[in-house]
Amino acid sequence: MQITFTKNIQFSKLIKANGRLKEFNFRKLNENTEGLFTVDVVDERDSRVFFNIQKIDNKWKIVNNPLPEWIIENEDAYNEVIEEELRQQ
Repeated sequence: MQITFTKNIQFSKLIKANGRLKEFNFRKLNENTEGLFTVDVVDERDSRVFFNIQKIDNKWKIVNNPLPEWIIENEDAYNEVIEEELRQQ
């Protein structure tokens, strides 16, 4: 019997969104070979907003909609922080 371990990746980053610094929490789901992150952030009403980011054509992109515009317009920032974190692994 062979046992394999996969490392969980979880991290938080402060990203300026909607004119304020917000803490985005990233968690990599290992069951998807291409890579899938779940992300959550608190909105102005202190409600959590959850969304997924998947690697498509060598770029991390948001895969579920509808989302607030302040989340969608920061897609490039999410790509940068994910790639930075993966390089450090």
